[in-house]
Amino acid sequence: MELDFERCYRAVDSRDQRFDGWFYTGVTSTGIYCRPSCPAVTPKRQNVRFFPSAAAAQGAGLRACRRCRPDAAPGSPQWDVRADVVGRAMRLIADGVVDRDGVPGLAARLGYTERHLHRMLHAELGAGPLALARAQRAQTARILIETTGLGMAEIAFAAGFGSVRQFNDTVREVYGTTPSELRVTRGGRLVAGGAGTISLRLAYRPPLHAGALLDFLALRALPGVEEVRDGTYRRGVRLPHGVGTVALTPADGHVAATLRLTDLRDLAPAVARCRRLLDLDADPVAIDAALADDPALAAAVRAEPGVRLPHAVDGFEMAVRAITTQQISLTSARTTLTHLLTTAAAQRAVDHEVVAGEPGVSRQQLHDQQELAAFPSAEEVVGLPDRAFRMPGARRETLRAVARAVAEGELDLEPGGDREETVRRLLALPGVGPWTAGYVAMRALGDPDALLPTDLGVRRGAAALGLPDDPKTLNTYADRWRPWRSYAVIRLWRAA
Repeated sequence: MELDFERCYRAVDSRDQRFDGWFYTGVTSTGIYCRPSCPAVTPKRQNVRFFPSAAAAQGAGLRACRRCRPDAAPGSPQWDVRADVVGRAMRLIADGVVDRDGVPGLAARLGYTERHLHRMLHAELGAGPLALARAQRAQTARILIETTGLGMAEIAFAAGFGSVRQFNDTVREVYGTTPSELRVTRGGRLVAGGAGTISLRLAYRPPLHAGALLDFLALRALPGVEEVRDGTYRRGVRLPHGVGTVALTPADGHVAATLRLTDLRDLAPAVARCRRLLDLDADPVAIDAALADDPALAAAVRAEPGVRLPHAVDGFEMAVRAITTQQISLTSARTTLTHLLTTAAAQRAVDHEVVAGEPGVSRQQLHDQQELAAFPSAEEVVGLPDRAFRMPGARRETLRAVARAVAEGELDLEPGGDREETVRRLLALPGVGPWTAGYVAMRALGDPDALLPTDLGVRRGAAALGLPDDPKTLNTYADRWRPWRSYAVIRLWRAA
């Protein structure tokens, strides 16, 4: 990735927070690297180098600034929205695929050789997959050191390191101090709440319209899985090594996150999925500027800057929601899905197949919203009896077909999947049309440029703003919103 020195230096000199995560500033005279908004004195030009990733800066022998915490900066929006191999690789690395399956597993998911993948990542990010994963492990380790009372050996393996020695060497190299000293310097601010409870701050690029996010999630909240209460969104999540719950509270300059995990190896994947859920790595200034060029949307953008596109923590869950919502209201769909969840929980308890650490959820608990469980897996949905699906038979079979495809590995609905290929495979399934595939692409795969011209809410919103509400005409008109048509859809839904 080419970095223009003058543009980057101006951003550093003005301490512009919008560029945090886009690039990193290396200061050769001090041997540290920072985020662009670091409050320290602006370094001299001759002492500055710019890097496209934290891993590249670490590879150049620089350590992370302890003042601005560059490892905790928002992720680059470029990798968040891009659908190419590098973008997909970055999302998979953030989800911990390298830690779980190694570089061979990452390469296999992407369909490339390890050598070619390394070459592509190094060309754009200045670091290969192992170095990128190592940088993430260092950040995970720092969070665990500072927020838990775990022993260092436990932290080493929870963060994904192969040995305590590797853990010690990496922390010392990245942060310029030992793990024990790092814990002492942060004042030992351990978090109450029991083993497996971690509290941290998730950074974002301002502005963030928190009300729009919580409104969207509250309207679609499923009892027993998620809830919005007192400005906090809580839900159960299924993670690679177990299950957990997350509580997310938007605040000034960050989102406060409290994670309860049954396996601390899931910290990095949990953080990545929370960030994606709330669209925290987006560049709202660029998105709003593009949409505001249309006079029909300009007033809405000025009134509500920073409206995000809520994504998903579970791609399969989003596909089930999309199929269930076909041709019915959100209220009806929620009733149908609640019945499915209740049946799945009862079936899980009867079959004694409760995942370790995940309590069985009773019918009463689902309705009381007191216990939050993860959404049923694809394998569970395949095995549900017909009575679990309060919907037409054809739609029930569509759900089962999608569940089978996901369970058998024929359909990848996670953000690291190939968007075009996933949409093509979805459309090949009976009962899946353009609206369903587009909704899944927008929310599960994170496509920033999906449009739903036949959606009733979109058409009503368009009419409310004086735009054409005929699907064909609206589809043509929406070309001016590229490449942010998904964000235009959120604006139209709000207008409706």
